[in-house]
Amino acid sequence: MVYVFFAEGFEEVEALTSVDVLRRAGISVRTVGLGKNTVTGSHGISVLMDTTLGALGSLEDAEMLVLPGGMPGTNGLKASLSLGEHLRFAEALGIPIAAICAAPTALASHGIYTGRRVTVYPGNESAMEAYEPVDSPIVEDGPLITGRSIGAAMSFALKLVERLRGVDIRNQVEKAMYVPNQM
Repeated sequence: MVYVFFAEGFEEVEALTSVDVLRRAGISVRTVGLGKNTVTGSHGISVLMDTTLGALGSLEDAEMLVLPGGMPGTNGLKASLSLGEHLRFAEALGIPIAAICAAPTALASHGIYTGRRVTVYPGNESAMEAYEPVDSPIVEDGPLITGRSIGAAMSFALKLVERLRGVDIRNQVEKAMYVPNQM
């Protein structure tokens, strides 16, 4: 199961592209709202969640945790102590965690997978002092996958599929969606 965490003001394209592409690959995904059953993105699109963070319970079945960026959504991810606990649980078990755009700064706020190479939305590098920022659309370093921005959302989602199900499934999904050559 992949858990995607939505805070008020999330970036719709980053969040929903990840959910959609993972599901197209046959991967079970649960959308998790931080405190609400319906969460509204930074551009006014409201999304009904599968569950809320408070009702989530254990993540023992987690294959991956995903944090979409966006503002002020990323600030909500940073402020959530409960999310921090779930992230630390996943880190302790070596469960992959993925974050895109400004969301890697939430990982930094919670001290998750420090010392790894990451990419982050330009201008946020100073928040990543405990990491090694890299100028790249997608960075994979061990259990951590990061994406630069909304422009990398499709590449990011496909990288998640590749990580979870391999390059052959990624290629099948990419071909079925007629994705042009990526970055």
